[in-house]
Amino acid sequence: MTQRGVGSWIVIALFTVSGVLHLVTPGGFLWLMPPELGETTNLALVYVSGVVELACVLGLLKRWSWAPVLTVLTLLAVWPANIWYAFDQLGSDSTVLTVIAWVRIPLQLPLLWWAWKSPTRTILRSK
Repeated sequence: MTQRGVGSWIVIALFTVSGVLHLVTPGGFLWLMPPELGETTNLALVYVSGVVELACVLGLLKRWSWAPVLTVLTLLAVWPANIWYAFDQLGSDSTVLTVIAWVRIPLQLPLLWWAWKSPTRTILRSK
């Protein structure tokens, strides 16, 4: 079995915090969502993403084979919201929020890599 690297632990930690926050304070994520989707749809997406993030955490901790794939797909699914938010911040008065929004986009690349490389169990069957 492959040893879990620091990157895998970073993904687990970020997904744990994010997943819990999505469920405990969903309204805190609505401002990151495109308003064109509507508040009801956005709220549902926030809850779903929180549940999926926590499922990814459990899967990565248990080293289930599907977990790296679901984690990568989750990161790819939220990337458009991050990109939308970055463009939305271009007209903002807050330079700090604009910089954070744009820095988040390339930072997803190492998260994608670490998630993909997270170790899984290899089940050996005796013959």
